[in-house]
Amino acid sequence: MAQPRARAWRIAQHLAVPTLAVAVVALLPLAKSGAPEQTDRWTPLTPANVSFAQKTGPTTSAQLLGFNDFHGNIDAPLGSGGLINGTPAGGAEYLSTWLTKLRDAAKADGVRNSDTVVAGDSIGATPLVSAAFHDEPAIEVLNAMGVDISSVGNHEFDEGVDELKRIQFGGCHPVDGCQDGDGFAGAKFPYLAANVTNKSNKLPILLPFTIKFYDGVPVAYVGMTLEGTPSIVNPAGIKNVDFRDEVQTANQYATVLGWLGIKSMVLLIHEGGLQSSPPAPLDPSGCANFAGPITDIVKGLNPAYGVVVSGHTHRFYTCELPNSSGANSLVTSAGTAGTLVTDIRVSLDKKTRKFVDASATNVIVENGVKLADGTWQKDAAGNFVRNPALADPKIKVIADKYRVAVAPLANKIVGSISGDITNIALANGESTLGDVIADAQLKYTASAGAQIALMNPGGIRQSLIYANSPGGEAPGQVTYGEAFTVQPFNNLVVTQSFTGAQIKDVLEQQFVGFGGQTVQRILQPSASLTYTYSASAAAGSKVSNIAVNGTPIDPAGTYLVTTNDFLANGGDGFTNLSLGTGRVYAPGFDVDALTAYLTPGPVAPGPGNRITKIA
Repeated sequence: MAQPRARAWRIAQHLAVPTLAVAVVALLPLAKSGAPEQTDRWTPLTPANVSFAQKTGPTTSAQLLGFNDFHGNIDAPLGSGGLINGTPAGGAEYLSTWLTKLRDAAKADGVRNSDTVVAGDSIGATPLVSAAFHDEPAIEVLNAMGVDISSVGNHEFDEGVDELKRIQFGGCHPVDGCQDGDGFAGAKFPYLAANVTNKSNKLPILLPFTIKFYDGVPVAYVGMTLEGTPSIVNPAGIKNVDFRDEVQTANQYATVLGWLGIKSMVLLIHEGGLQSSPPAPLDPSGCANFAGPITDIVKGLNPAYGVVVSGHTHRFYTCELPNSSGANSLVTSAGTAGTLVTDIRVSLDKKTRKFVDASATNVIVENGVKLADGTWQKDAAGNFVRNPALADPKIKVIADKYRVAVAPLANKIVGSISGDITNIALANGESTLGDVIADAQLKYTASAGAQIALMNPGGIRQSLIYANSPGGEAPGQVTYGEAFTVQPFNNLVVTQSFTGAQIKDVLEQQFVGFGGQTVQRILQPSASLTYTYSASAAAGSKVSNIAVNGTPIDPAGTYLVTTNDFLANGGDGFTNLSLGTGRVYAPGFDVDALTAYLTPGPVAPGPGNRITKIA
């Protein structure tokens, strides 16, 4: 009889939570959006260990296992991206194993309740093994490892709102169908999107919250992405939704849920901060010299949000940060790519239904083989050897299916390089890889008459490394999989006409304060474009000496400029790039421009000297 009752309870939850969510949304206009009354003063203890209201009755406990920014890392990330203070870490098979280990440890400690929660960006900007199948593999492994709840992140919107809904509810891709032949059921866990609302009816596009009961004590989980998401995803896919203020949205839900008797809340939010050196190396569970947007968000939160699981910055930390009451909330982040898991333990008062205390520790998802001397084993090519004993077999079955399917494409040699070509910004804002990609896109659109190409630095996700990778290619050879990891978004390549004056406005919009730009972003220029900028000049007058192929630009002249469609649609705040005319699309995607340029090679690192920066 236990199994039917459990099934009935799950069905009831699936029906009740959406119904309650609609009711809460209806009440939101009645909720105050300002700071809540300071009813409970919380006293901070040691770092990552917060004490809340004084308990008045018996307590119960729960474990929250948190991570963020998984980005479809089915395989353990290579190089420094897979190292936590020298320890090789990450990958889906190993993440699942460590989640199981931590759940078992909590049970041994007498903790009966455990939920696994994610703070966004599980999909999007993913390696080819996931991206080639529209990130269905990432969702399948997250389902299998027992994720319970997730917020949306900005990358959940990379392919637009309709595709995000398919990821949630399932179904074959509208263009590519069910590529693996066995259908796609969607995420078993709810994606929460409290601050993403339809422009037409003002309702959230997905559930705004869900509720878990820990021995009868309700805890609400509210999930959201950063308000700035529209500036960092392709505008074409999100034109019918609004991204609301994080603090106002969180507090409105806290107020209404509080009216319903829910006194303990967890915020899953895709926004974060970072520790900074000294000390070095940084403590994965530390909070040294902490700063970032999440500090101001937490500062405005209703104190019912005792725990905040954050993300977006790809950094690790566990912090006590002051909320609107002046006391502290527990704030965590687990880096990226499944390299860490945050083990959060909370106690709840059964009488008051409030948090009593909360603590957090970031645990490294070790995946290597440790030698007797304490070092980590490497193969002949210098790559870390993964420990098969730490790989979860059920995740390996899923991962191997997609690895086999994508291998012919991923391991195909597409060209070569003469040395490391990195996406690390130089002092002038260029990177050697940014130069190469811009040159590649200019060459790719030469037949359309393109004269200039510009690339957004945020679209360059990894460096091209000369050493061979596990694909087995020789040093210097580049596989399609490596090229795709550099440019994983499948952006289109677009050529448009601009006047010289418009091009100057585009370059001025790289800097804060011009054309609504809020973050400095230096576009990567092709060799045909050179200019100077002054860091100290006023917004709108920073750029000078613009030349195309050595000839000063004519403000009244017309020039053909190539970008990806993300930029052409105004992404990264470059609204001036949406003003071009005569738009022409090149065949294929931006990664095709890069692979064509690398063939046969070798291609040298870009010179990094196209932009001159002066004080």
